[in-house]
Amino acid sequence: MDAIILAAGRGSRLQPLTDSLPKPLVEVNGLCLIEIHLHQLAIAGFKRVIINLHHLGELIKNRLGDGQNYGLQIIYSEETDEALETAGGIVNALGLITSKNFVAISADVLCDYPLKQLRNSEQISAPGHLVMVSNPSHHARGDFLLDDSAHIVTRIPGDSQMAYTFSGLARFSKAMFKPLPSGKRALRPVLEAAISQRQLSGEVYNGIWSDIGTLERLSQARASEAIGEYIESIRQSIS
Repeated sequence: MDAIILAAGRGSRLQPLTDSLPKPLVEVNGLCLIEIHLHQLAIAGFKRVIINLHHLGELIKNRLGDGQNYGLQIIYSEETDEALETAGGIVNALGLITSKNFVAISADVLCDYPLKQLRNSEQISAPGHLVMVSNPSHHARGDFLLDDSAHIVTRIPGDSQMAYTFSGLARFSKAMFKPLPSGKRALRPVLEAAISQRQLSGEVYNGIWSDIGTLERLSQARASEAIGEYIESIRQSIS
């Protein structure tokens, strides 16, 4: 199974850091965010990774190369005129994905979820499957509800206390995106369409998760003992 790392974003809330450094190359405890994902994918048995690029994409290519140093084959999907957002980036890269299903990862999250679980076709049958987490303070309303008995993602929560936040980790079928025209497109409407047809499953993960979306949250991640231990465990596994 292939994976795609979504790495084309501008990272405007991390300015001025991201004026000269693409957000995926921001470092936490000596490893940049996208390298953490690459090592996780290799550990989980993935072989091919597509990375979409826009803002300062050449710096990412120069850092990662063809993926040989990570035990992976990296293929780049370049968005030249503008960043296409999440769903648009996936549609643009769809021809590079060789597997029926694929794992999608937002480059700006940090999570110790065992990605091997997303490769298990026996446990995941829906066209889309989201890894969700408890709502962080900066996103207290959450994104979606989850029918825990059927593991089906349901409607937008309103003010419900039972909502969860989408972690940025998912598994999708190519069929979810094939009908979509190319161009700039957000992921949320695609997920809502799948929800309306009960084609989106999910699970709640209670391990390490951080959205490195602001300078404050970056500082918190760098100061976190649990995150530091997690990154050290990655170093030990690849040494």
